[in-house]
Order: sequence, then C-alpha cells, then structure tokens
Amino acid sequence: MDFFELNTNVFRMINDLGKQYDYLNPSAIFIAEYMVFLLALAVIVIWFTRNEQSRMMVVCGMITFVMAEMMGKMAGRLHSNNQPFAELDNVHKLIEKAVDNSFPSDHTILFFSFCVSFWLFKRGWWLLWIMLAFLVGISRIWVGVHFPADVLAGAILSTISGLAVYLVVPKISLIHKLLGGYERYEEMVLSPLTKSKEKKSKDL
Repeated sequence: MDFFELNTNVFRMINDLGKQYDYLNPSAIFIAEYMVFLLALAVIVIWFTRNEQSRMMVVCGMITFVMAEMMGKMAGRLHSNNQPFAELDNVHKLIEKAVDNSFPSDHTILFFSFCVSFWLFKRGWWLLWIMLAFLVGISRIWVGVHFPADVLAGAILSTISGLAVYLVVPKISLIHKLLGGYERYEEMVLSPLTKSKEKKSKDL
C-alpha cells in the first residue's frame, strides 16, 4: 500500500463516519467551522487575566502560529493537493470550501500552535488542549475538506515550532521589555477607569 492509498483509506474511514453517525454531523461542523471563535475568545480571556506568564504563553502561541504558517507555506510549495471533495468521488462534504491547495491544514496549524504552547506552559491542562487540537483536526477530515496527511503535517509543523518557541522566546529580554511596556501603558489607561468606578461605588 503506497502513501496516497493509505492517506485515502484513512480519510474514507473517518469521513464515512458522518454517513453512519449522522447525528454527530452538527457537532463536527461546529468544531470544524466555529471552534476557532472559541479559541480566539480563550486567548483574549487569558491575555486579560493580566498575568505575566499567561501573556508570555499567548505571545508564544502567536509566534508559533506565524512560524508554523510560514513553514506550512513552504511545505505547500513542495507538495500540493486539493481538498478530498475535489479529488475523490462520493465524499461526504458538510461545509462549503473553495478548491485550493489543502496541504497542510491551516486550521490544524492554528489550533496546534496555540494548544501546544498552552500545554507547554500549563502542563496541568495538557489533556484539554491536546484533545481540542486533535478534535479540530479530525473534524476537518470528517466534514470532507482535508486529508489525514494535511492534518498530520499541520500538527507536526506546529509542534516543532511550539517547542522551539517555548525554549527560546521566554529567554529573550526584549520580549519581556515589550510586555512590561505594554503593561505600564495598560495600567495608565485602566487606572483612571478603575478610580472612576470606585468613586461611583462610594457615592452610591
């Protein structure tokens, strides 16, 4: 069995689950299409906890994503394939997607970039973050827009980038200085608002 055949067979195995268990399709569509908004919300909430380690974690996630996405674009020049629904017959396609190079999966790169970074900083939550990234990758196959190899490549690139960023970026003094400068600016902006609220509560 060659790689293409293996890739196709694994795709069929996962994608056909949507035909057998159609009651799970709405969940798969939500994870594949809209989980990105929940990730964005989580990043915003974590950022505004105003904790230095949490903010460093978010910064590392963003840098990891940029690095992994750049590596993904280079990988896409070395190998390309269209989405499964454009290359195979009888694909169970559940969402609309334009036909283009689907290698590697950008959604998987995005989620693994942040989830791997979060896992490295807060290992107590490792299962939650890894499960979330894994579910997003599987959902992209389930809905018919990515091959397993697209997802696997995205996960590998993001994991490699995440580890490299985690080992290097927190040690860069410039990053700490920039975060410190941002926090001073944030305090300068929020301090008058906080005092105004305190004054109003006292007046009441």
